[in-house]
Amino acid sequence: MARTGYTLPVFAAAAAKAALIHLLVQHGKGEQVSKALPSDSEHEIQVTVDLAPGEAAIAIQQVATIDSTTALGICLSDPGDNLDLTRDTPIWAWVYLEEIEADVDNNLILEAGDGIGRTITGEPAFYTYARKLFDVNIRPLIPVQHQVTVRIILPEGRRLAQRTSNEAFGILDGLALVGTSGISQPHSSTDQLEEYRASLQKAVQTTSHLVFCIGYNGQRTALRLRIAEPHIVQTGNWLGPMLVEAGLRGAKSVLLLGYHGKLVKLAGGIFNTSSHVADGKLPILAAAIAQVEETSVDRLAVIRSVLAAPTAAAAHELLIEMGLADSVFGLLARQISDHAQAYIQKYANVRVEVGTVLCDRKGHIIAQNTQLHAYLKSDAPP
Repeated sequence: MARTGYTLPVFAAAAAKAALIHLLVQHGKGEQVSKALPSDSEHEIQVTVDLAPGEAAIAIQQVATIDSTTALGICLSDPGDNLDLTRDTPIWAWVYLEEIEADVDNNLILEAGDGIGRTITGEPAFYTYARKLFDVNIRPLIPVQHQVTVRIILPEGRRLAQRTSNEAFGILDGLALVGTSGISQPHSSTDQLEEYRASLQKAVQTTSHLVFCIGYNGQRTALRLRIAEPHIVQTGNWLGPMLVEAGLRGAKSVLLLGYHGKLVKLAGGIFNTSSHVADGKLPILAAAIAQVEETSVDRLAVIRSVLAAPTAAAAHELLIEMGLADSVFGLLARQISDHAQAYIQKYANVRVEVGTVLCDRKGHIIAQNTQLHAYLKSDAPP
């Protein structure tokens, strides 16, 4: 069985907790928690993190006092057997303990240091679960009439972000502290696929019209578009098996909704969208350019430029400049739906209507070959 690990917010909370405990001990205020940081250097330093629910013992690489009011805790990310580029990346937590004259409602301040991304509105990319972890692990340790500032730093964050699709989902200049739980399930594990299948089986009991979303960001886009939650099914990168499952369980229609850089792979017959499995999105885009009926541009030059693009988002911008985006992505939406319907027919021997809605990196629709009416909330505008 694949080994699970933990998400980035868990390690950020662990590093911050270690630094705060270290400060409290130095100030003579941490007798009740001092055992969490063994002083014997021959023993591994660990802190217990409340995962809300559950708990985890997280190894701390280093913890040290910077001055009388600040300390630094460092740990390394361990996502388990997940194919995750953040493996072994250091997470730093700079913690400042300040005495104040009176208690305040907000005695815990979270700051985004270098390597933590920001949303398109400029807010630090700390999501709900990450903030919850800090609340349950840090806030109870803060002494009366004290305030704590925690600054999370990812020294490798900016570099690693360039190898992700973060910008496609509005996370700029770094990585996000994102996740809906502390457990990092391997995307390639059959355990995770079984969870998705179980979720689909539950969904078809209330609706035969499903909306497939790849991951948390796909779900967030669907909700922003006012799609009703009973229709939404998480698939991870397992689109092929989930399409077959939908057919076997009696679904009448499936809407594939998400970032074009993921979904265009289906137009090339790639039904596991993990980049660790296959990543043919730029050649698939190039093939679509060759097929559209457009004579006003040098298509060979455009194809070469697309193949040289660093990301799918950059290729999309190039096609917009060339006036080809609508025709190319419209064609791809149709091809994705056709390939998905054929896939279900081949492996489940049933016909399921498949529609496709392709979105850009901000979640805006750039192409679709179906309408959303059947999936919208009852109070959503037509």
